[in-house]
Amino acid sequence: MKKKSRSGKINKKAVILGIVLAVVIIGGSATAFLSMGQNNSNRSTQTSQLDEIVKKLTQPVLSNASALGSDAGQITLIEFGDYQCQECTKFHKETLSQIINNYVNTGAIKFLFKDFVINDRPSDKASTLAARASYCAADQGKYWQYHDELYSNSQGENTGWISNESLKQFARNVKVPDLTKFSECLDSQKYNDVVMENVQLAQAIGLKSAPTFILVREGKEPLGIVGAQPFNVFQGAISQLEKS
Repeated sequence: MKKKSRSGKINKKAVILGIVLAVVIIGGSATAFLSMGQNNSNRSTQTSQLDEIVKKLTQPVLSNASALGSDAGQITLIEFGDYQCQECTKFHKETLSQIINNYVNTGAIKFLFKDFVINDRPSDKASTLAARASYCAADQGKYWQYHDELYSNSQGENTGWISNESLKQFARNVKVPDLTKFSECLDSQKYNDVVMENVQLAQAIGLKSAPTFILVREGKEPLGIVGAQPFNVFQGAISQLEKS
């Protein structure tokens, strides 16, 4: 019997909101952007649904896997990614450090990661396994260190680099204090529902690929970026939200 998500199903009305693709010119190049809720004629209903989605977007599924950055940051950048996704790895290795140095560490924005599992094979469900492992590390205060370790060791999609053994070795690498507790957590599938909650949210707002990024500022329409875009694209989106 399939378990229900620990916080309940995503509100079905949220699916109605959907996402409308648009093309925005930033820095002289055409970039795929997302804009939420433009087709809903009932403004009050749209606002209510959008508020519900924004709340789900900006809250971590676990308190010990919270966003990077200061609570004073007015903008939250949410990445929906898969640990086997090579575009996600590209973003992690080429762009994320620039965002952290220029915006997260300065207190301008917060950065949050949510799982969007798209590369699972039925035989091993490696992406889900890696995501569950990240939350087992979070139990011991090592979420972001483990998150980074996964992307630093990425070897492609469904190449066998994710296994129970490798995930436990990554825990050793980042000095998770109690490796026995980590192993028991991983073997128990403790966080399967947490991973699925993130996936359901991604599906509810109509995401199709990883990585996809949503930028949220209270009172403003969220923006999105599709794919491992260069740093200047994120600069343009953040600037757009800062100006308003």
